[in-house]
Amino acid sequence: MAGNISLAAWLRLTLIPGVGGETQRKLLKAFGLPEAIFASGMGALRGVVGAAFAERLLHGATDESAIETALHWAEQPGNHLITLADSAYPQALLRCADPPVLLYVKGRAELLNRPALAVVGSRNATPQGTANAEAFAASLAGAGLTIVSGLALGIDTAAHRGALGAAGGSTIAVIGTGADRVYPARNHDLARRIAEHGAIVSEFPLDTPALAGNFPRRNRIIAGLAQGCLVVEAAACSGSLITARLAAEIGSEVFAIPGSIHSPLAKGCHQLIRQGAKLVETAQDVLEELRWPLADRAGQDARDTTDEISDLTADATSDPLTASLLLALGHDPGDVDSLAERTSLTPETLLAMLLQLELDGHVASLPGSRFQRIT
Repeated sequence: MAGNISLAAWLRLTLIPGVGGETQRKLLKAFGLPEAIFASGMGALRGVVGAAFAERLLHGATDESAIETALHWAEQPGNHLITLADSAYPQALLRCADPPVLLYVKGRAELLNRPALAVVGSRNATPQGTANAEAFAASLAGAGLTIVSGLALGIDTAAHRGALGAAGGSTIAVIGTGADRVYPARNHDLARRIAEHGAIVSEFPLDTPALAGNFPRRNRIIAGLAQGCLVVEAAACSGSLITARLAAEIGSEVFAIPGSIHSPLAKGCHQLIRQGAKLVETAQDVLEELRWPLADRAGQDARDTTDEISDLTADATSDPLTASLLLALGHDPGDVDSLAERTSLTPETLLAMLLQLELDGHVASLPGSRFQRIT
């Protein structure tokens, strides 16, 4: 009962409308625990946070049903409410200027205090970007790092999927809704797997819907939980650049995968590299920068994976004409007219070959009747 009373006080503090994290931490610093805050008189509270906040704390409307719902949620297997005073609170988050006072965690809460790497990028990722995110996450998770991302479509989804596919791999999804919701809905099955084998984390009260302003805010938690941040693909104004900046501000390493100079989704990565982010081409590059002790093993795993992909590609493109087409396409997006000039093949022949390569998983079709090699 004592534990529930204490948790109820923490919930009450975080659920009072208009009392944000900065004010909550100021009160905790002055009074210690939430119970002491609510036991204080108007004069004491006014001296710390002013009359308006003191009035809200003592007389503001609190949704008691929301407190009861959260307490009941935390009693369910695998669900946790972790406060700033708990030993289970992720110590890495204390580096942030604005650490959350309360976290809702679904799954393996112990992962929050284990070495981790954030992997982020575009929601509208290219096929190559998605493949890179999944492969890097699998290698890094296989080396023992927990992969942190945001459960969004595109790079986030691929990163979580890659981490879950690695032997012994783990991942944390930091979400911008309540921990009892899944957004986007198409990631429902992925979220279930993460809750079973990793952890879902939110600072927002239960039943909080997907609000645009909450997603940039959760980025500081993604950055704060990790020793470094890897940006796979990002446009020049991508939210992923916010995560990278926040990571740099707290002293974490920032990594970026370069891309084609013609790709809008490479511009953010190139911008980060110009600003000092480490250019990486393999998971081994990341592990070496982090001085991770299992770098040699993970690097070999990454090389083995690359060799396997190369062998498969060689088998699939043993036809010299097809191999020459892939060579002419390169790794930048190209259109049929350009390929016709490079190969002397007719557009009709090229379209038939590109269709077969797409069906075989070697080429992806892009908007504007363009094609890109993905193996």
